[in-house]
Amino acid sequence: MEPAYDTVIAIARSMWAAQGLKFTVTGAENVPLTGGAVIAINHTGYLDFTYAGLPAFLHGRRKVRFMAKKEVFDSKVSGPIMRALKHIPVDRGAGADSYRAAVEYLQAGELVGVYPEATISRSFEIKEFKSGAARMALEAGVPIVPTVIWGAQRVWTKGHPRRMGRTNTPISIGVAPPIAPLGDPAELTATLHRAMADTLDRVQQAYGPHPAGEYWVPSRLGGGAPTLAEADAMDAQESAEKAARRAERDG
Repeated sequence: MEPAYDTVIAIARSMWAAQGLKFTVTGAENVPLTGGAVIAINHTGYLDFTYAGLPAFLHGRRKVRFMAKKEVFDSKVSGPIMRALKHIPVDRGAGADSYRAAVEYLQAGELVGVYPEATISRSFEIKEFKSGAARMALEAGVPIVPTVIWGAQRVWTKGHPRRMGRTNTPISIGVAPPIAPLGDPAELTATLHRAMADTLDRVQQAYGPHPAGEYWVPSRLGGGAPTLAEADAMDAQESAEKAARRAERDG
């Protein structure tokens, strides 16, 4: 029993009900009932992590320990909650510490939630992956569970207003079969990328209509989202602007 985590889950489910969110979960049986595993998640919106643990909870009442940026833990409001739920702070200036903590969690039999894309995909396609998820799985000797969320970008995503009222938004979560920790990090990362791209395509096909021109619909499906290449260019520009502001601030 984890009273803090159970309380947060109850609150989250009450909020989802108030919003009228309609969840469809497929493949929850692919989450191991015991032992460690890397839960690799695509990243389309700010609230992905609140939905990503649903398959593990529904299948075996398991909890996922998410890797999240250190700033969330520094907050006087969210920090105590994140620590109580045993999530893992990620300090981009000291990434080795968070990586080691994640591996130790995995070796202890925990489920660790990771975003291989590192940032929100503005195109809502699967971006290029970092190799961290693969390296963790290989070192800990645990499988990677590809997990795709679709529809979360309609609630709150980068560059668009939040829609936190009663929107009755459908959200689909698809979980693919676990990938064994075999090969080198590059090979395993490529295998994971293919699995998540295939799962995303499957989940999108079952999701329902994707209205032409809508901001949350990928360009590939006739929507108004930028292409993957356009989104990558936007991310690069944003990173350059942030770096310039930091340099100016630091003198």
